[in-house]
Order: sequence, then structure tokens, then C-alpha cells
Amino acid sequence: MGDGPQQDAPGGPVTLGALFVGFLTISMLGFGGPIVWARRILVERYRWLDDREFAEIVGLCQFLPGPNMVCVTVCVGLKFRGWAGALTAVAGFILIPWTLGFAFGMLYLQFTDIVAVQGILRGIAAVAAGLIIATGLRLLRPYRARPAALLFAALAFAGLALLRLPLLLVIVLLVPASILAARRTSPATL
Repeated sequence: MGDGPQQDAPGGPVTLGALFVGFLTISMLGFGGPIVWARRILVERYRWLDDREFAEIVGLCQFLPGPNMVCVTVCVGLKFRGWAGALTAVAGFILIPWTLGFAFGMLYLQFTDIVAVQGILRGIAAVAAGLIIATGLRLLRPYRARPAALLFAALAFAGLALLRLPLLLVIVLLVPASILAARRTSPATL
């Protein structure tokens, strides 16, 4: 990704203002699970990316340091408006949620011993888990016709969720194998 604008969306140029508002919207709707809303807004509403581009960016961001969604924000901002787009998108993404999160965190510390508050947080966690699972299934859609890609997704899930292996170990084991599989098959069969 270069320093300047890389590409415009199918509907026309993506402005800095549109990046700011788009990622502000994602962050405001996506407390606890912004990747769900990122896909809906970037792919379905604004059509800045297609399903495959979104899945590839999310896949890349799994390997980058820092929160995945911030990495997605940087990648999308860079793609459309270079470094200015990346900074603008990140500013839109973190401005209000960071402020509200800080305020709610301070408030939560005052009421951590209340049973009702603990119950509310457990309910929120369950909903967030469901949203993440649903988004994971949607991210697999572009790869339905690619058995190798589905196999590696299943192996990663089994390693992390069922066997409870460390993320780094799963990455070290599966990435080289998936690269070899991709080299041995054509793009149409991967």
C-alpha cells in the first residue's frame, strides 16, 4: 500500500469525510464486535469492498499487531486515500467509542460488586459471541467453492476453539501449509 490514493470505490471516489463518517458509524454500531458492522457497511451499504476483498483484508489483519479492526481501518483508509485516509478512518473509528469507553470504564469501576451489573455484562458477552460467529460464517461465503480454504478455516477453528492451542502455534502450523496448498492449486480451486 503506497503513500497516495490507491483506488476508488465502484460508486465513485471515497472522500476523507466519507471515510471518517463510515468508520465512525462502524464504531458506534459495533461496540464489542465492530467486524460485524464493518462488513455490513463496507461491503453491503457503501460497496467500497466486495466480500472477497473484505475477507482478504481481515485475514491479513489477523497477522498484524494491534486490534484487528483498527488494522482493517488503516488498510481501507490506505486503499482509498493513502496515509491521510488511514489517519482519517482511524480518527473516525476511535473518537467517540474511546471517549465513551473511558467514561463507562470509570463508571463500571464504581459498581463492580453489583450482581445486576455482572449479569448484564454476561448477557452482552453472549450476544457479542453470537455476532462474531455469524460474521465468521459470512466471511467464509466467498470461499464456498474452495475446499482447501474451508479446510484451513476448519483446522484453525479446531485448533483454537476445540483444542485450545495458542494462536501463535496455530498460525505457525497453518500458514505455511496454506501457502503451499495455494501454490499447488489454481486460484479457481483454492
